[in-house]
Amino acid sequence: MRILIINPNSSDAMAATIQRSAEEFADDAFEVVTKAIPGAPEFLETYQDELLAAPGLMELVRANEDGFDAFVLACHSDTNIDAIKEMTSKPVVGIGEASMKLATMLGHNFSVVTTHIHSIPGKLAQARKYHLQDLMVSVRAPEKGQEDLDNEDLFLGLSQKAIEEDLAEVIVLGCAGLAGMDKKIQEKLGVPVLDGVTCALIFATGLVRYGISTSKALGYDPDY
Repeated sequence: MRILIINPNSSDAMAATIQRSAEEFADDAFEVVTKAIPGAPEFLETYQDELLAAPGLMELVRANEDGFDAFVLACHSDTNIDAIKEMTSKPVVGIGEASMKLATMLGHNFSVVTTHIHSIPGKLAQARKYHLQDLMVSVRAPEKGQEDLDNEDLFLGLSQKAIEEDLAEVIVLGCAGLAGMDKKIQEKLGVPVLDGVTCALIFATGLVRYGISTSKALGYDPDY
């Protein structure tokens, strides 16, 4: 089984972080390949960034349709995921939806810890899209000017506040760039901490083994 993980920005460093986390989970049971999108913004933070990333994202899917069994979209906002589901017959899993929905199986509620305060409105809208707004008790992010994607202690502190102040039972790491921090934070806090890339691989590999993919009956039928 081969899974293509799409990093929908142009950051090779983030793609490498995602690949390391994915390989650790795959553990030779299946193959994972992570690809960034040349020419896309380095980090997807605005709605304009998402639009700029779309052409390269669609081109990457078309070019790899025959070489992989499933696609994982490694952006926690699940940017442009409906277009990918529409254009391919292979299973498509976004790390945002996968991690939020898996969180509901592990506790009564969850909190998303994200990388930038600007992301909070989008996370709230995303929870409503997936009908999870009643189960997401908070979205925690660094204060403006204190953002640091590599600062594990920063995200540990935010996770701890979510547990103590928001009464969260599960923590969802809300950015693919945080891949690899999950087990370290979980060990210190004693609650499930979810890396979206790993969660998406759980679903993607299961869908491939089960032999099912996105319904083309109506909404995702490109020829309807």
